[in-house]
Amino acid sequence: MMESGVPLCNICGEQVGLSNNGEVFVACHECNYPVCKTCLDYEIKEGRNACLRCATPYDENEQESTNHAIVASHPDTAQDAGVHARTVSFVSTVDSEYHDDTGNPIWKNRVESWKEKKNKKKKNQSKAVVQEAAEVPPEQQMEEKPQLADAAEPLSRIIPVPKSQITPYRIVIIVRLIVLCLFFHYRVTHPVESAYPLWFISVFCEIWFAFSWVLDQFPKWSPINRETYLDRLSARYEREGEPCQLAPVDFFVSTVDPMKEPPLITANTVLSILAVDYPVEKVSCYVSDDGGSMLTFESLAETSEFARKWVPFCKKFAIEPRAPEFYFTQKFDYLKDKVQPSFVKERRAMKREYEEYKVRVNALVAKAQKTPEDGWTMADGTPWPGNNPRDHPGMIQVFLGHSGVHDIEGNELPRLVYVSREKRPGYQHHKKAGAENALIRVSAVLTNAPYILNLDCDHYVNNSKAIREAMCFLMDPQVGRDVCYVQFPQRFDGIDKSDRYANRNIVFFDVNMKGLDGIQGPVYVGTGTVFNRQALYGYSPSNLPTIHKSSSSFSCCCRRKKPAKEKDLTEVYREAKREDLNSAIFNLREIENYDDHERSLLISQMSFEKTFGMSSVFIESTLMENGGVPDSANPSTLIREAIHVIGCGYEEKTAWGKEIGWIYGSVTEDILTGFKMQCRGWRSIYCMPLRPAFKGSAPINLSDRLHQVLRWALGSVEIFLSRHCPLWYGFGGGRLKWLQRLAYTNTIVYPFTSLPLIAYCILPAVCLLTGKFIIPTLSNVASILFLGLFLSIIVTSVLELRWSGIGIEDWWRNEQFWVIGGVSAHLFAVFQGFLKMLAGIDTNFTVTAKAADDGEFADLYLFKWTTVLIPPTTILIVNLVGVVAGFSDALNKGYEAWGPLFGKVFFSFWVILHLYPFLKGLMGRQNRTPTIVVLWSVLLASVFSLVWVKINPFVSKDDPSAMVQNCIDMDC
Repeated sequence: MMESGVPLCNICGEQVGLSNNGEVFVACHECNYPVCKTCLDYEIKEGRNACLRCATPYDENEQESTNHAIVASHPDTAQDAGVHARTVSFVSTVDSEYHDDTGNPIWKNRVESWKEKKNKKKKNQSKAVVQEAAEVPPEQQMEEKPQLADAAEPLSRIIPVPKSQITPYRIVIIVRLIVLCLFFHYRVTHPVESAYPLWFISVFCEIWFAFSWVLDQFPKWSPINRETYLDRLSARYEREGEPCQLAPVDFFVSTVDPMKEPPLITANTVLSILAVDYPVEKVSCYVSDDGGSMLTFESLAETSEFARKWVPFCKKFAIEPRAPEFYFTQKFDYLKDKVQPSFVKERRAMKREYEEYKVRVNALVAKAQKTPEDGWTMADGTPWPGNNPRDHPGMIQVFLGHSGVHDIEGNELPRLVYVSREKRPGYQHHKKAGAENALIRVSAVLTNAPYILNLDCDHYVNNSKAIREAMCFLMDPQVGRDVCYVQFPQRFDGIDKSDRYANRNIVFFDVNMKGLDGIQGPVYVGTGTVFNRQALYGYSPSNLPTIHKSSSSFSCCCRRKKPAKEKDLTEVYREAKREDLNSAIFNLREIENYDDHERSLLISQMSFEKTFGMSSVFIESTLMENGGVPDSANPSTLIREAIHVIGCGYEEKTAWGKEIGWIYGSVTEDILTGFKMQCRGWRSIYCMPLRPAFKGSAPINLSDRLHQVLRWALGSVEIFLSRHCPLWYGFGGGRLKWLQRLAYTNTIVYPFTSLPLIAYCILPAVCLLTGKFIIPTLSNVASILFLGLFLSIIVTSVLELRWSGIGIEDWWRNEQFWVIGGVSAHLFAVFQGFLKMLAGIDTNFTVTAKAADDGEFADLYLFKWTTVLIPPTTILIVNLVGVVAGFSDALNKGYEAWGPLFGKVFFSFWVILHLYPFLKGLMGRQNRTPTIVVLWSVLLASVFSLVWVKINPFVSKDDPSAMVQNCIDMDC
């Protein structure tokens, strides 16, 4: 039992006791792991001088322990001078050194040799630092002190929304919630007896809309902005006369079909990465060709050759953006701020080089239009291994970054690697998520940078300093310890000025994501994200306390005092396995303190292989928390191992896609992957530099946009029907904050809003056609409630626009497309998701393209008929007919019928106004829309009015009074 709040020792079960100053005894001041003084003395006597939980060395007294904790929280000391440097050494080694007679890795020899080399390297660095300090005169040391003080300052800061903006916003949210409760009380207690079914449906829909509003609104309770200091980053990690200590970054670019994703677009993304403003030795670009296309391979070879000219040109003149297609086509004064007379001449020459490069790539595309009967052959006459995209071996080609390949000025270039993973029939390849996991393993074997940035093939680097922006968070010792990724907003090119279909998603990226940044961080959106590699490996943050097991005495006592909800057994098992893996890796820091038997227990080859797969080289890379590859790396051995880890059967019986890497189980693997990380206790950062970090392309015509939304919504439905649903997953650890869980719940529930939304959009037309209404005659109190509800909705939106800085047009476009997508793509996603997950039926909605006009934004007017367009078209026709019928009926009945008509027509016009962009998409170009709409509307209204007056279908033929009244109205 536990008395007086003193915890029990986790070794002997007794109370830990009190220290000399009367406070509870603490053995480890880093994690407060409960160990009594007797057990601590015994552990030290046996040679185990580190904490059993966090592996922090025990100190002799409390003061030394406190000092150690302070030093541990600021790892930017001279001792860590080479931590982030990528150590690629091409020294030949003998394979037998790492394997026994059976071919299995000898883990003890591997880790001991690695630790010995690392310790020697640190000792040599420490000696060098001491010698340099002795050689520097005292006067120069005094001058350097202010610089070191500046370098120790934070690399970023949080800028909260001013109280004058956020306080009224929060007050209005609470007021709106109260008004909603009073409104629903009135609606439920005042049914419409004459139209009970319509009233019941409307109340149900309104309650669901209120629930959806709560899920969307409250995660925006504490929005924040952030500011970075790039000069401080350089002062800390790029000191003059010292090796650059910026962390290496591996870039991932994924592509599948070069016919749908043009090679020239992918090439521009790659070129913008190779020319990024970052040390070249710390940049590696991996291009995943998941289709195994020879066209992608050859275009990448051409791109690597052009990069030798493009990269030095970008860095010499500091141009932005560094994707040539978008740099040469942008309309601006390119001579502004340019002071070098040679710039104009070199720019013209570079533009000619790029035009010639485009001709070569376009020739490759034209050649690939028709596949030879015998398949493609490479330059040496051998068949291309990827002739069958569904059955081919793994392929890796290093184009740049190796010995002998430099730019035209003789400087080193970043590494560029082509990767196509193995594909075989009968294996599940998991599409993009599987390709990204293959890139994780390949990059870990070849370069093993501690940070990873993934981009879609059509998202280029628009801000060459974007990586430095991310490093201001990830490399800050105070901020980056528990950051799993830094998310940048998505920005797009080629969208019409009015943004008819809300392609920019401004409300999501500038409002919702800022709100999430104030909780536990933004969700992962699939591209423009810089990851901490350790987070992708499934580890928990190093500074997160271990969760107490239910078997401990301390936990049992707490449960006796306050009953708690039992954990799900599968969650307990996963937590236990994850903590075992964490403890095994963290204990490697003090491996020299254990004897051979204990060492063999800690370094269990079987436990690592069950998690990461059968690759000793890859598993060794996971032990290096700060990245890099071993000093004894043989290039040929690494390439062979990289081919091995992209095999189609490598992930079988491992944790890939389940607990580590990109998570499988949904077409929106991005949401699922970020959710799993934050359930482990990680947080994310939202970075919005003044110049957008990345820009991409988006489908701008109606059909393609709806199919994009359909795919996103389908992924959300798949997550809802999986074990990773935020409604029930991840409660055991208690590491996901409640507002963050609300946000994730909103991301998987929003497609189901399509069902009540469709019902609510049809209700106005039904009311107009039947003469019924969903709202009874309003009293004074009811009028105040309705007015208060509408005012609170308007004021909430206005205040949201105020603190977020977005425009009213962007907000209105988002509202319109919420209705358009809700009654079309979201509805089909719900049915398709249930068919796929419950019945195993994968439904595809075909798209038939029609010819588009030439000219600017031609794709905007490209019409592709698909079944997704049927529901909104039906809703539009029904509401237009209802409006005509309502006015005709009011003309027929007289003056007293106009009052109820306005209420019904208001809701119907609300539906038509929200679906207006959809109507424009159906009609074609904007300059053709008015004539067609006006002529057909007048004709339809005239004909329908005459028919309606003559034949009223809602008047009972058996009602004589109605017939007489009808006859009187028509002057029989």
